[in-house]
Amino acid sequence: MIIVKLWGGLGNQMFQYAAARRLAHANGVPLKLDTRWFVSNSSIDTPRSYELDVFTLQTDLATATESRRLGGLDTRRWPKVAKRLLAAWGYTPPKSYVVEKHYYFDAGILQLKDECYLDGYWQSEKYFCDAAGLIRNDFTVKPIPDDANGGLLREINGCESVSLHFRRGDYVTNANAAAFHGMIPLDYYAAALKTIGVRVTSPRLFVFSDDQEWVKQNLKTGFPVTYVEGNGAEKAYEDMRLMSACRHHIIANSSFSWWGAWLGANPDKTVIAPRNWFIDSAVDTCDLIPDSWVRL
Repeated sequence: MIIVKLWGGLGNQMFQYAAARRLAHANGVPLKLDTRWFVSNSSIDTPRSYELDVFTLQTDLATATESRRLGGLDTRRWPKVAKRLLAAWGYTPPKSYVVEKHYYFDAGILQLKDECYLDGYWQSEKYFCDAAGLIRNDFTVKPIPDDANGGLLREINGCESVSLHFRRGDYVTNANAAAFHGMIPLDYYAAALKTIGVRVTSPRLFVFSDDQEWVKQNLKTGFPVTYVEGNGAEKAYEDMRLMSACRHHIIANSSFSWWGAWLGANPDKTVIAPRNWFIDSAVDTCDLIPDSWVRL
């Protein structure tokens, strides 16, 4: 059995699931999901909920007993004094507990066998690229699109569609998220649109954002634009389905639009991603962006 800790928003949950799904599949063992974080996350975190149930994937949930057996005690948010006391009492995490050592790809994860608990972001396709077909199939959206989204899908499929994502939300309102992630400057989008203009004939933009009014006031482009509105956070999967249907992509420093681009089936797609994913340049993101994508 492989257990993976799920936490964060939809894009993060997809990375965590994909890494664990590939590992469980390679070993021919069951995969279980630990969703306890969503009922015990810290007040400094952006509120989130488990969102993977919109996909056609395995949704076996680990029991608390199973999670403790393989993952031990979750002490990440414990005060330092409590951790020191726990260590003084002789506690050590079980060998089955595998925490992400660093942000860049760790090849050793691919060699893990049965009976382990994964705790991390796992934000690189290298953790699951040899099972890409399996992952794409798992991330098929189950609900049938409503009339509005169905109409948008037809428009997207009928042109040289380009998804363009502005992530604001908690990057603006949550001080901790803002200090870590930061906002992508408008200069990046201007350069990305220039690149799209060179590479794509007659592009049409489909803009996705959690702050469309701000985007409408600040985005400058000479291309036809459709602002995708109406889905909201509770139907984020609809936006991801629409993104992935686009032929080309300009993503934000967001795992959500990363997945929208990665799931895109166009073999000739141009995907443009920001070179600086975090404010802290010490975080090594060399394995985050696939080699075929353009970083600006």
